Amino acid sequence: MESKKHILTLLQERTDKYSDRVALGIKNQYGWKELTYSGISFLTRKLACYLINEIKVEKGDRLAILSESKPEYGACVFASIISGMITVPLDVKLTKYELKSILSDCQPKVILVSRKHLEMAKFLRDEIESLEHILVMDEAYHNIEYTSIYQLPDNYETKWRVRSSKSTCFYIYTSGTTGKPKGVETTFSNMLSQLDDLKFALDKILPFKNINLLSILPMNHLFEMTVGFATFLNFGCSIYYTQSLKPKDILSIMREKRVHFMIVVPAFLKLLKTTIESDMNSWSHREKLWFDFKFKLAKFVPSYRLKKWMFRKVHAKFGGRFMGCISGGAPLDLAVGEFFERIGIHVYQGYGLSEVSPVASINVDRPGDIASVGHALKSYEYKTDPETGELMLKGPAVMKGYHNQPELTSDVIEPDGWLHTGDIAEIKNGGHIYITGRIKNMIVLSGGKKVFPEEVESVLEKSSYFAEVCVLGTSRTFGSKDGTEEITAVIVPTEEICTKYDWDTVEKLVKDEVKKLSQRLTAYKRPINIIVRKDALPRTATNKVKRKEVKQLVSV
Repeated sequence: MESKKHILTLLQERTDKYSDRVALGIKNQYGWKELTYSGISFLTRKLACYLINEIKVEKGDRLAILSESKPEYGACVFASIISGMITVPLDVKLTKYELKSILSDCQPKVILVSRKHLEMAKFLRDEIESLEHILVMDEAYHNIEYTSIYQLPDNYETKWRVRSSKSTCFYIYTSGTTGKPKGVETTFSNMLSQLDDLKFALDKILPFKNINLLSILPMNHLFEMTVGFATFLNFGCSIYYTQSLKPKDILSIMREKRVHFMIVVPAFLKLLKTTIESDMNSWSHREKLWFDFKFKLAKFVPSYRLKKWMFRKVHAKFGGRFMGCISGGAPLDLAVGEFFERIGIHVYQGYGLSEVSPVASINVDRPGDIASVGHALKSYEYKTDPETGELMLKGPAVMKGYHNQPELTSDVIEPDGWLHTGDIAEIKNGGHIYITGRIKNMIVLSGGKKVFPEEVESVLEKSSYFAEVCVLGTSRTFGSKDGTEEITAVIVPTEEICTKYDWDTVEKLVKDEVKKLSQRLTAYKRPINIIVRKDALPRTATNKVKRKEVKQLVSV
């Protein structure tokens, strides 16, 4: 199937069928800004015509998007695709150093940016030679010095650029700053496979297709792009965005738009559970006892409709129509999943990684088995390595490779197509996957953000105060984030400063230096815990730090 047919499926057939239905909407200070399926189609074609006829983009040119999630984002993605470009969604939380590193690697010609991030786009244009054009995604406003996509000529007709299904659709960068950024090349074939697989899976989940979805994940997150955006538009759903992640604001939107479903990360579910429990503090003693009784009883109630009726007071806070969510991006806290299942809200745990575009499995058929991430989606072959227990995947959604990094690509994809996930798993109960650990050094934070220790280390190692640096993930053992990973930096200071100052002063110098250097990293990549050690770190015969042993040392 060629990309042109795919785009026409999403834009033309869906436009014809759901013409006046809201496709994408967001609440701003003036009320609701909504684009129908027809509206998205018009804005997409207008922008694509401008890119092809005025900017003169060529097939394979890169288009970067730097914006928070909003309705216009979708039009920008579609316009990039049908004009023959490769889309590079950027994380708005990255620092200018990280963004510069990424854009230096992918060399975009155009950047589409929201007004909120225009100054960053201007900085990047001055730093990146290939970057020639800035277009603003918001409606025109006074004193704007760049063209808004809403100001473009009303030209909707041009010949779309046809590309092979093997052509690259996205570069998804999973790390950035120093060293060579790692950009996953996702093809049209990868995306088509995901859409087919996810339609098959969601047919088992959704009782009807006229769904209102609340989106809280950033569009640069491939999980959101593939599932929360493309898949639900393919179903003809209405997708709403929120500018606030405060539970009270999210619950308000859920009530106002009568939201049915969400795509979430586990950290959000934990926060939502805490909010519900905090609200219960205002209940009478009798109401609390009654809730506790029903909660224990619900374990033996198979009907979600009945459980929803039993906890209708809680469901009223969600708007009364909320059915459930798919949770992915990080491991689900089983107690949190059990809480929502008990009160009548489905939690479907999924598993994946950017390298598989990104969903590999969703637990759609064992609702009582919260620990399982389900069977692999129908297009995948899957197995575990008999020696290491590593989960291996093979199928049409496996990435093309890492952009400009053939050696790194060959490290993770075998010649026969099997992908090394880096995750340890068990396969049991009729083919269900249970993730039990990770081979990779990668740290997965509670919100699903992924941090590569080597990237953080390369920044910290610039200090003349540090003899050794080891960055790793350690488990938090208290508070609402109990059990989740945090970034810990273990530092051995140089002998010079150890002899020059007393130990308290050395510790302060080291911690201040880590905090100072960490400013070059985006906030979520900065170490939360800083441990200063006098003794050298354990190393292998080839002088590599033994991370596992370091972790044991600092966990004592």
